[in-house]
Amino acid sequence: MTGASEILILILLILSVLFIPRLLGSGSERKSNPLNPFKKTSDLGVLTRAGIILTLLYPSGVALYLKPWEEQNLIRFIVLGLFPVLLSWSVVWIVSGRKN
Repeated sequence: MTGASEILILILLILSVLFIPRLLGSGSERKSNPLNPFKKTSDLGVLTRAGIILTLLYPSGVALYLKPWEEQNLIRFIVLGLFPVLLSWSVVWIVSGRKN
């Protein structure tokens, strides 16, 4: 019974971390557009959204092509599938830091 209670406590902690700041109003509400007060402005641009989609699609495509779970292609998958994604997001992070 202790295993089930520990799992329930972990779920409770995760839910409290996710929902208590929303209930208390952390002050990070989105700003409204003065021309249209009902339309909320988005923090993500088109290029960022495209980058997120490519982050999901590219490693998935490489995984389907290399099949790292069947053969000894795990290192090739990491080098060809995950490393370019990590490198590109690192460059985006550095460039955005220099802009700000």
